[in-house]
Amino acid sequence: MKPLLDEIRHNRLLWLLAFVPAVLVLERAKPDAHTLLFALSVLAIVPLAALLSRATEAVASRTGDAVGGLLNATLGNLTELVIAITALYAGQITLVKASIAGAIVANTLFMLGMSFLLGGLKHHVQEFNRAGARLQAGLLFLATVALLVPSAVSEADATGFTQTLSLALAVVLIVTYALGMLFSLWTHRELFASVAHGDEGEAPWPVALALATLAGVTLLVALVSHVFVASVQQAAESFGMTPAFVGFVVVALVGGAAEMASAFAGARKNRLDLSVGIALGSAAQIALFVAPVLVLLSYVVGPAPMDLRMGPGAVAAMLIAALTAALVTNSGRSAWFVGVLVLVVYLIFAMTLYLLPPGAG
Repeated sequence: MKPLLDEIRHNRLLWLLAFVPAVLVLERAKPDAHTLLFALSVLAIVPLAALLSRATEAVASRTGDAVGGLLNATLGNLTELVIAITALYAGQITLVKASIAGAIVANTLFMLGMSFLLGGLKHHVQEFNRAGARLQAGLLFLATVALLVPSAVSEADATGFTQTLSLALAVVLIVTYALGMLFSLWTHRELFASVAHGDEGEAPWPVALALATLAGVTLLVALVSHVFVASVQQAAESFGMTPAFVGFVVVALVGGAAEMASAFAGARKNRLDLSVGIALGSAAQIALFVAPVLVLLSYVVGPAPMDLRMGPGAVAAMLIAALTAALVTNSGRSAWFVGVLVLVVYLIFAMTLYLLPPGAG
């Protein structure tokens, strides 16, 4: 317990944990104060995500960067998965789909680009294992194709074709993701070893404390996410944001805060394999595992089944993000300006959605 208390005492970002009880109390006292609840829930989720990131680092410290990146991506995606399940239960399927597409694009472009930028500013030129990056980019491209097909054939939906196709694709994507993990972590793991290790950073927590923290933080994230989802749409109208911008940008960035904290820290410590593994691994995991799982869960949790049909803009953004990731990771080297180029692509998407007329969103 002492390492946890010391971390909270010395990390000023974790002082925002005070907003966790504040948002839960306010939600009971003033459930209609949507704008204030939205702001407080964001302030509460960010430190929870940072704490989740610190705990996952403690668990991942006993593995290599390839496995550590996968573990960080998996546990970091808990925030996004909880938010998505909460929205699914509330029947906000459009928000769920937008957040899925937004998380894939944000992780692929914003997280990867910012990691390249922050790492490049400190270390001039960095290297990483391009075999791992190629695999994740390839998986991401495959998932984008799978998401493109239901959208392209949606005209044939008179007999529930899209729903049946989405269910079949969900199973195929989950199996493909499992086989990809078997390939990279078992049968051909020697191909995905880290190029180099930088600074190891702080001493890891005991595993028991890390696991207990993960369990407690996940529960708190679930409670705060309920408030966040319930208030986000009304608050968006107050701030003049379109629903598309909220789901694609706001929910995606808030939900990915944990992974971003780990990826940025890894890049600054010259552990770019860890950063690339978290960014692309998380995006591929959302596309190949989280989205299909949500489709299956919608038959149990949601008021109506969810399909994998996305809007043409979302599919185009995911496809461009996958191609951009494949392009910039092909050489296995990076510098700060590469990060700028990737971030500009993400900025173009974000600006378009923010300025989009409400009727078009």
